Amino acid sequence: MRGEGEPGMRGEGGQGTGSFQQLYYTSCEHGLSGSSGFQFNAVSEQVSAETRHRVEGLAGYEPPRSLAESDTPGLLARCPVNLCHAPGRQGGATTLCVRYVGRDSARRFGNYFAHALHTEGEFTPDSGGLLAIELWDSPLWTARVADTTELPELPAPLPRGPLSPRSARAFLRAHPHAEQLPALLAAVFAALAEDGSVVVIDETTDRIAHWFATVSYLLPPALARTLSFATYLFRPTRSRLHLIGTVPGAHPDFGPDDEESYTVFDFSAGRFPEAVPTHHLVRLLTRIGVGSIRSVWSWTAEYTHGQERALGDWHAPVAAAAAAGGIGLTDADVRAVIDWLPGAGHLGPRRAAVAADLHHKHRDLDDEQLAVLSAAAEAGGDTVLHQELEGKLHQSRIRAYVTCGENAPGPVPITHPAERERATALWQRLLGETATVRQGVRLLLWAVGARLAPPPELLAAQSLGLARALLGSFGAGPGLREEVARLLRTLPEFRAALTTAVQEVLDERGGGQEQLFAQFPARLLDERDLDGRPRLLEHYWRAQAEREPARTVDLLFRILQVRGQASPDAELLRGLWRQPSPAWTYEEATEIARRLPPDQPVDEAVGEWFDRAVKQEVRDEQGLRACLVLCDTLTAPGRFAWLRAVTQECVRTTLGLDAALREATEATALARAFRIPQIDAWAAPRALKHYRLLPALLRLPADPGRLRTEIGAFGFSLTDRYLRAVQRAAVTSGRVDEVLFSHVTGVIAVNGERVALSQAHLEIVETLRLHTAQHWRSEDLDRLARALRPYDTRLADAYQECVENRVGRVRKWSRKLTQRRSPDGPPPEEG
Repeated sequence: MRGEGEPGMRGEGGQGTGSFQQLYYTSCEHGLSGSSGFQFNAVSEQVSAETRHRVEGLAGYEPPRSLAESDTPGLLARCPVNLCHAPGRQGGATTLCVRYVGRDSARRFGNYFAHALHTEGEFTPDSGGLLAIELWDSPLWTARVADTTELPELPAPLPRGPLSPRSARAFLRAHPHAEQLPALLAAVFAALAEDGSVVVIDETTDRIAHWFATVSYLLPPALARTLSFATYLFRPTRSRLHLIGTVPGAHPDFGPDDEESYTVFDFSAGRFPEAVPTHHLVRLLTRIGVGSIRSVWSWTAEYTHGQERALGDWHAPVAAAAAAGGIGLTDADVRAVIDWLPGAGHLGPRRAAVAADLHHKHRDLDDEQLAVLSAAAEAGGDTVLHQELEGKLHQSRIRAYVTCGENAPGPVPITHPAERERATALWQRLLGETATVRQGVRLLLWAVGARLAPPPELLAAQSLGLARALLGSFGAGPGLREEVARLLRTLPEFRAALTTAVQEVLDERGGGQEQLFAQFPARLLDERDLDGRPRLLEHYWRAQAEREPARTVDLLFRILQVRGQASPDAELLRGLWRQPSPAWTYEEATEIARRLPPDQPVDEAVGEWFDRAVKQEVRDEQGLRACLVLCDTLTAPGRFAWLRAVTQECVRTTLGLDAALREATEATALARAFRIPQIDAWAAPRALKHYRLLPALLRLPADPGRLRTEIGAFGFSLTDRYLRAVQRAAVTSGRVDEVLFSHVTGVIAVNGERVALSQAHLEIVETLRLHTAQHWRSEDLDRLARALRPYDTRLADAYQECVENRVGRVRKWSRKLTQRRSPDGPPPEEG
């Protein structure tokens, strides 16, 4: 049973307002059932049937076998006590104290007494209230039957037992396995989140109750209120509570299937789970300890927003509260608070106080962390702290960034006038200290990112000097390449300077411009930078085609446009498609054919390139579709004349076979259409045969007479695929239509002595014959026998015999059934 609502007992101090219904459950002579045995001895007046059922489900008790026959006060006192708590689904909670009482009124062993409390009241954290585990050994519990069947409701506050944070701390100090507390707490967090269970085994239930109390105090109060537990169960694997206690004398064995649902801590035997993931929050809570945790939880309430659920949600608020209380934080705690601060708008001015706590107590924070604290100080209204942090950040950032320090953060806008003035002066001083081109680039990037305002003439001169140096440099690494590209996007002065530097180099070289545009950083320029320079644009586009092959066709026509030409020549084509064996893809060739003027002649090289495109290998069905589109495009008036004679024949043959696939009405005639020498000569016809012929054959009806004699001319590959497809269809089809029937008839009628088939294919034919004889319906076999008779009388007779044998078996069964019926009596029973 899982707790899914607000429990009836939680928090600290006295019980919240409200009252508690009481229920006594035991084996007795007088109770609500009217007879002796296990029953409710007495209950409060308002107890519902649902509450009784809930208590019955939780009250079961089995003592350890060694104590099963306890009947003296001393022995009974040694029996484990089960304090069980289950939060309700819709609020409220049920809490029981179950004790073993030995014999019942009939002197039989096995009796126990369950005293239960139930509340439907709603409690808030502000109302106080003790934790359910603090009812351990409370004086309110009884194990004596009532004289009447009605019990009064108990008012709040309930009397607490001896458990407290102080007693829990003393218990931990004395326990030999206290170091397991972080793992236990982590396992309970996981059980609450993942609907699991944690089992605690110790020598006594008093020790188990102390473990439960320690965990309850360390849990966030909101989670502690949802914790369900039982301090003792004889068979823990029969429960799905969050925390389950048991003792060595019980039955705590766990099978392999229980490993994922139950995490077991056996403190009596010193056996614990391996490698329990321990979140940093768990380590922080156990470091704070149960002695101080109540104060920290009360402080934490000032840092939460009420939506915390997972471990990570609680870590930062707890760490911030601990820091405010003077508790030292680890690096992981500090990171958690800093990661949380940007989204902690609910803190208001307290946001700046958190930033001050971290800044004053942790002087080794990096720039990224200081930036978060600076933003938090600004958001919280602490102007002095914000300016102090910003000053430190600017000095550290610019030097680290320019010198390419490891993980150096980039620039951030400087909005404060005085800070911007100081940063600009520092930037100008560093201009004379740059030792490499990259440092110069990063200085400019810093000026842009920080929104500095250096003199315009200084900015232009620095940009032109960098552009000239970059055009003469080789082997620029990826970091410099990315930074130059970013600078080109964000600093107009640098883009203008790079265009000027490119023009200077071109004026000096004269030719070879396309090589320049293929190099860094000239290739970062775009068409707008070269507007009005047609020859430069052509070389730029050639370089673009090599880097972006998908744009090559479009770039080809751009070049033709600036040249004023209608058709490309061989040099331009090879310049744009530079691979070792240059060729157009089907899609490229189709687009080129459509964009070239159909009423104008083309260069001889264009016909050669179309020939290579049409005849290239077809890799898959998608390629075949693209090839057919190209062939169809090339047959348009005007375009067909561009092609060589052999290319024209290939296109006609391909489109003719494609038409045959779409227009054929009989399978063997279609197969005959593909028995042409061009199938082996050109890739496109071969692809049509490989990808489309077999599906087309199976869609069309077959002439059995032709099929039985012409299948040997299909070729091994097509014959193999065809026979296997027919066999598969005959085996899997529930209904034998006319098309399938015609193919099966033709295959079954094949004469292996007259048709040249391999042994494997003859075996498929034989398998098909057997399958139809054994599994086809009688009416289909009768049709098959009639269809086979013109070609193979012996085979037809065999199928006819199969049909007659089936009919004979049915008649024989009918006669037997008739003989079993009595002329006067009822019919025999079915089966």
